[in-house]
Amino acid sequence: MDKMYTLPIEIVEVSPRDGLQNEKIQIGTGDKVSLIERAIEAGIRRIEVTSFVNPRSVPQMADADDVCAALPVRDDVTYIGLVMNQRGADRALATGRIDQLGAVCVATDTFAMANQGQTSNGSVDVAKAIIRSAQAAGKSAQATIAASFGCPFEGEVAEDRIAGMAHELAQANPAEIALADTIGVGDPSHVTRLITKVKAAIGDTPIRVHFHNTRGTGLANVWAAIGAGAHTIDASIGGLGGCPFAPGAAGNVATEDVVYMLNRAGIETGADLDALIETNKWLTEIMGKELPALVAKSGGFPAPANPQNSIDKKEETA
Repeated sequence: MDKMYTLPIEIVEVSPRDGLQNEKIQIGTGDKVSLIERAIEAGIRRIEVTSFVNPRSVPQMADADDVCAALPVRDDVTYIGLVMNQRGADRALATGRIDQLGAVCVATDTFAMANQGQTSNGSVDVAKAIIRSAQAAGKSAQATIAASFGCPFEGEVAEDRIAGMAHELAQANPAEIALADTIGVGDPSHVTRLITKVKAAIGDTPIRVHFHNTRGTGLANVWAAIGAGAHTIDASIGGLGGCPFAPGAAGNVATEDVVYMLNRAGIETGADLDALIETNKWLTEIMGKELPALVAKSGGFPAPANPQNSIDKKEETA
């Protein structure tokens, strides 16, 4: 475990897509772009900016093309577009602003039919085709296995099933394969076992992880994943998130909370915690509600010194 402290951890910010997609109030395109800009200012260099899906199914993502058109021009930032099928991939590539396609396959047939209208095996085939189409267009692509730790419809998912899907995906040479706890049922032991098994199945292909904090195990799962060899973590500012097609799915692990935990452990993320906390406060106003993230409520530690506060306290006790 000691060597994990010397390795930087990459944060993929997913609040503009996964964070917002299940919210009832429609967030304006300008606010979505501002959220992306604030994430960049906070040091995040990979951002899932939108998804190219049917707007009737996910109305929050209806402005995907407009969001892409307004993205800041940055050579040092990777903009990810989530896509479910070839039509979505073609739309994303046509914007000229998406650097990486994020394909999705699903671990069970029932969830795959609800999420994408196809079988689990069919979703793997489509994901592989999306990866290859991105590569043919001179872009990169990665794939996420949704419901890797459990399905809202079928319950437990065999670890060998996930390892087998990952092995199939690796044949298309994706930039990485993500294991997603879509409904937040994973635990640290399960995370360690599954990552170990998947690593054995995919060789040198990097592993990313995507945890929802539905049952309060999100941060523990992040820690276990890093210990097992995952160096890229999905997180959402404010802890927002959820899936329209997965009953019971709650927010993602909060970017502020993940960065605080890793910073305290001496693990580099490149993210500015103070800037993330300020963005949390801004996003709270945009959403019109308290956000699930915890660190923004109490602040980082140690707290910045404030000489005036010390003077005031002395006067109160005089």
